[in-house]
Amino acid sequence: MAVNVEVSKGERDNNLGLIRKFTKRVQGSGILSRLRSRRYSLRKPSEYVKKKKTLKRLTERNRIRELIKMGKMPGTLE
Repeated sequence: MAVNVEVSKGERDNNLGLIRKFTKRVQGSGILSRLRSRRYSLRKPSEYVKKKKTLKRLTERNRIRELIKMGKMPGTLE
């Protein structure tokens, strides 16, 4: 969805006034607020990614338990 913002220069407008007018039009159209709201929003991870992350966490936990059992890593077993 593209929104074009156009500003035309009048007889009495100087360059700074033109930039100010353009900035106001962009703010009024809501383009920047939409972009900023989308900037930091995270997608929900897919089921595959969730399973992959869980398996990785479980295998690492089991590896650490084995290292603790063999005495190669300090720690206590839960």
